[in-house]
Amino acid sequence: MRFDLHIHTTLSKCSQLDLEEMLTAAGSKGLDGVCITDHDTMAVRHHLEEGIQANGLCVIFGMEYATTEGDFLIFGPFEEIATGLPASKLLNQVERAGGVAVAAHPFRVKRPTQEYLVSQGLCRIVEGVNGRNQGTENAATSAWQDQYGVAMVGGSDAHSIAELGRVTTSFTAPIRSRDDLIGALKTGAFTPQHPDSPSQ
Repeated sequence: MRFDLHIHTTLSKCSQLDLEEMLTAAGSKGLDGVCITDHDTMAVRHHLEEGIQANGLCVIFGMEYATTEGDFLIFGPFEEIATGLPASKLLNQVERAGGVAVAAHPFRVKRPTQEYLVSQGLCRIVEGVNGRNQGTENAATSAWQDQYGVAMVGGSDAHSIAELGRVTTSFTAPIRSRDDLIGALKTGAFTPQHPDSPSQ
């Protein structure tokens, strides 16, 4: 299954991606699912029902959580999570709740992920390919994969329809719910995909 794990709707002030437009366009972009990861909020739950939509698209709710030591895509029971947590406390809370965290665009110049969070095993999945990154920023993640054995996903970081599905993650197991996604991310049965990659 082909998922875009990192998209922002107009519920994020920086995005022009309309929710209804996204639902309509996702299929034409070859997506089986999307993860809505607005900035520090899961308010999308007030506008849409999570899960399989009428057109067959699987929609999962998550969040891009900002800390001073990096930004993290978090998936789990975090609708009411407090904002402003330090990164280590956030990652421990995600783990205790049975969720999963992904270091978003870890080598982006603005607010990169601090290496100790990965080297100490607090975050074991990183966004190895981000659709809005510079090529050098994406390439830098390979060092962490080699050194620390982290798993790598891909996401478009879409803020517009044009960006939707530009970078995706391919899963070998079917994903039909948030729990399915969390389980698949924990098992490592996925591969980041970008326009230059062969389809899987």
